Amino acid sequence: MKPSINTHTISGAFSEFKTHFRSDAISGFLVFLIALPLCLGISKASGFPPISGVFTAIIGGLVVSFFSGSALTIKGPAAGLIVIALGAIDELGKGDNFLGYRLALGVIVVAGLIQVAFGLLKMGRLADFFPVTVIHGMLAAIGIIIASKQIHVALGVKPSGAEPLELLAEVPDSIMGMNPEIALIGGISLLILFLMPTIKSKFIKAVPAALVVLLVAIPLGFLFDLDHAHDYVFNRHLFHINPNDFLVVLPANLMDGVTFPDFSGVLSPIGFKYLVMFSLVGSLESLLSTQAIDTLDPYKRKSNLNKDLVAVGIGNTLAGMVGGLPMISEIVRSSANINNGAHTRWSNFFHGFFLLAFVALAAPLIHHIPNAALAAMLLYTGYRLASPKEFYKTYSIGMDQLSIFLTTIFVTLATDLLLGIAAGIVMKLFIQVLLGGPVSNLFKSDVEIKESPAEYTLSIRHSATFSNYLGFKKFLYKAPINKKLVIDFSNTKLVDHSFMEHLHHFEEDQAVSGRQIIITGLDQHKPVSNHPMASRKKVSLEKRLNEGLILNIRQKELQKLALEEELGFIPLKIKSLPHLRYFELAQRQRLLFRENTLTSFEEFGEIHLFDLHLISGARQQSDEQSISAGWIELPGHINMDFKLVKEDLLEKAKAFSGMQDIDFPEYPLFSRKYSLTSNSPKEVKRIFGEGLIKLLEREDQYQVEAKGKELFILPLNGELLDVNQFKKMLAFCRELVLVLPQEDEALS
Repeated sequence: MKPSINTHTISGAFSEFKTHFRSDAISGFLVFLIALPLCLGISKASGFPPISGVFTAIIGGLVVSFFSGSALTIKGPAAGLIVIALGAIDELGKGDNFLGYRLALGVIVVAGLIQVAFGLLKMGRLADFFPVTVIHGMLAAIGIIIASKQIHVALGVKPSGAEPLELLAEVPDSIMGMNPEIALIGGISLLILFLMPTIKSKFIKAVPAALVVLLVAIPLGFLFDLDHAHDYVFNRHLFHINPNDFLVVLPANLMDGVTFPDFSGVLSPIGFKYLVMFSLVGSLESLLSTQAIDTLDPYKRKSNLNKDLVAVGIGNTLAGMVGGLPMISEIVRSSANINNGAHTRWSNFFHGFFLLAFVALAAPLIHHIPNAALAAMLLYTGYRLASPKEFYKTYSIGMDQLSIFLTTIFVTLATDLLLGIAAGIVMKLFIQVLLGGPVSNLFKSDVEIKESPAEYTLSIRHSATFSNYLGFKKFLYKAPINKKLVIDFSNTKLVDHSFMEHLHHFEEDQAVSGRQIIITGLDQHKPVSNHPMASRKKVSLEKRLNEGLILNIRQKELQKLALEEELGFIPLKIKSLPHLRYFELAQRQRLLFRENTLTSFEEFGEIHLFDLHLISGARQQSDEQSISAGWIELPGHINMDFKLVKEDLLEKAKAFSGMQDIDFPEYPLFSRKYSLTSNSPKEVKRIFGEGLIKLLEREDQYQVEAKGKELFILPLNGELLDVNQFKKMLAFCRELVLVLPQEDEALS
């Protein structure tokens, strides 16, 4: 059953509640465990009272979930707005932090009303205008700024500087003068956050790292007696502990934490500046997050971005009225929501409900959370936003994108966020012209339409870039859905990275409905790098022929294996992956392309082994991965529907949510090793004969998923296989084909 995302009636909402209560409540509770420490940490980093972020998340869950245009996004405060919130308090208050806080609340309320207007004016398409690399540069700069401030908190030191570059310069001094007890809490917390994602156990991965941090940091706080003011000596140095400096401070009850806004600064030059920042950057981040979460939705539902923008605006207006931080559709919590098995918007509601209940009933426990632990969480967030991997990923797309990325970061650090974004866009436009994009087409899309009874062709002339994509998008969505859509770049001089990204997401969206899309003419362009989304410039046929195809070391080894085993071998990157879209991996992660495909044509079907490149997580918090995989098509076999994975504690825990493991009492070893699930348990019992079970008992390093007459094979380690491992996987697939029942066997 596909859950609805646009429930407009009370009866419809109640139907969702009854149908998916268990899965949504469980996911809401798990997200609450992640959200609580993040809300507190983001509040303190923003200069707001700790309770502010909790107010925002409660409103985002209990109120905004019913207005939202998206099914699975979690609404709440986000690290991406820390820089703006803190800057608003500093500049509006001019030294008076409480006055600055109230003035910032006034700006947040009006910015929320502007966001409502954005949504009503259908400006959800705003996210498509900004270059992808500029957005990533903005987020990386925010990550650096967060880290520059929070590292001192984690060390128990108050820096003298205020600007990011000054704070970074003070890091060595803070390390030398750190408070040992506070730094130990911060250091252990940071270690947990970095080490837990590297643990392979699925059960450990299911435990929120933030929860583990609290379970360790709170006892350490008791051990060091952070609840009471005292002095201690370490290495002949005297250190002072003040609970208000090192522990979370909350009001006695929720109502005491309510603070009303002051609107007197909204129309001042500084107020207007932050009005633009809150409404523009907040809307942009929220829209991008919602789009990214759509790609992870297992039901591939499309959010109503305009409606979602209205909902976020309503939430921000309400949050600002009671002293809360601004909210967005948040990436980390939304990703966790999906991974925890949420189905509908009720998971967001439950996350808000559990937050309200916990703060109302267990506020004293929150007071024992060390600030150093929250700082460690934000340090980790800052690292994720600005990790070396982000710089390398951008470099791999091309030097043009790296220069835009670095420009955005450096200008943001030296000035502010708005100027940084503007500088990145200007650099992007300059590079477009430098690569041959006509100035006359910077903001205008020139498209020729050709239509036949079976095809609808959009031929793009001159340039296809971020700045004219909105114009081209109108043509895309006017194309009749009952015809094959052809997008032709033969007459295009330049295709930029942002346009390639947008087109790729459009292909993904349309693939869900089975619509056929053909992209032609890109073979006439030379990409600036080997990345599939790299900018590309049109070159002559003679130049393309002279360059030829050069294989790397891995491809040469696989080509040798193909010759030995009499396999077909295609080293090229192939972006069209319609045969994989129904399998769970494609439901949970975004597939980019496959390459180095080895193909074996067997008597009863085809075996394809390849390197699969995908994005794990949503866009702003994503990781690119490369894994080896196999896809088998068996036209002569019966239809199958099952998933087979190694049984562990996490798989056993899933039984609580209603997923039943199919066991074979006569094969106890197989039943202990594997978790086998299916929508048709009786049919699966017929498929799993002695030959198949004995093979899987012997070759237990793969997980297998079957849909119809197709199989998807993944190595358990989820890594790239070397040539010998590919050979073993090929042997496994060949034997698997032989032991699976065929149609004539099933009839007999």
